[in-house]
Amino acid sequence: MNTPSKVGVGVIGTGRIGKLHIEHLSQNIPEADLVAICSLDTETAETLAQRFNTPIVTSDYHTLVTDPKIDAVIVASSTDTHVEICQAAAAAGKHIFCEKPIALDLEEIDETLAIVKEAEVKFQVGFNRRFDKNFMKVREAIVSGEIGEPHILRITSRDPAPPPIEYVKISGGMFLDMTIHDFDMARYLIDDEVIEVYAIGGVRIDPKIGEIGDIDTAVITLQFQNGILATIDNSRKAVYGYDQRVEVFGSKGVVTVGNLSTDTVTLHNDAGRHAANPPYFFIERYRDAYLSELKAFVMCILDNTQPPVSGIDGRAPVVMGYAALKSLHENRPVKLSEIG
Repeated sequence: MNTPSKVGVGVIGTGRIGKLHIEHLSQNIPEADLVAICSLDTETAETLAQRFNTPIVTSDYHTLVTDPKIDAVIVASSTDTHVEICQAAAAAGKHIFCEKPIALDLEEIDETLAIVKEAEVKFQVGFNRRFDKNFMKVREAIVSGEIGEPHILRITSRDPAPPPIEYVKISGGMFLDMTIHDFDMARYLIDDEVIEVYAIGGVRIDPKIGEIGDIDTAVITLQFQNGILATIDNSRKAVYGYDQRVEVFGSKGVVTVGNLSTDTVTLHNDAGRHAANPPYFFIERYRDAYLSELKAFVMCILDNTQPPVSGIDGRAPVVMGYAALKSLHENRPVKLSEIG
């Protein structure tokens, strides 16, 4: 495959993430040329195309994967469409950036990764938090030995409000649509594989979530192959905003990431100390990380290097999610080898 001097890109999906990718590609990544937008919501696609001067608008993703001007596709459509689109794109020789998860079925993931490997195209999975500068510094502190040998990892991840019930019904549940980011972050920071998961959880926020068989509150413990232990706590509703914190404790010290604030103003008066809440949700919190991950994808095509988040990186958190589900239902620790 010839390496282009500039990457022609088509975006599939115009939801929150798709819109952000379209904006970044057209305005913030000069190495990319946004050629096409594909969405079943043609009205939104047309509006975005006019705003960002994109020449092709379509509701059929085949238009993108067969267009010779397009070198790569961004798959930001619903999860149930990822496998079909990724396999068609790979067969057509297009590089692929796929939002997480690749799929909810491990056999479909394996089939897709095999097709991608055979086609010899770049394939990057959208775990954007790896590209957050704060978490990258934590990784650097671990790799450099500044905190010595890591012993304990703690991740707190809490959303500001539960998603719509209709979304929860098709998302795979809390572990596969929310905790999946924390599973990936754990692997990224520790740079080792998890061998065992133990999850407990309940419904503390929205009874409707419980009625469809899911949970909205959870604590998960992980054991890594190298002996490091980790805990993750999740909630679907933090009334003060998007709560995203990490701590890694080691033999020589500890490194932490606290919440960002919407501003840096602090007010002191007779009622106490007052400061801004964290950003409301993930678009605000991780806007820069979304840009960095997309630029990394474009540059790996131009430089002919491996994508920084591989298909295997996309598969592993899905396995961890199913291990957590099994653990929750069976009330016991579950080894990942039980899942596959």
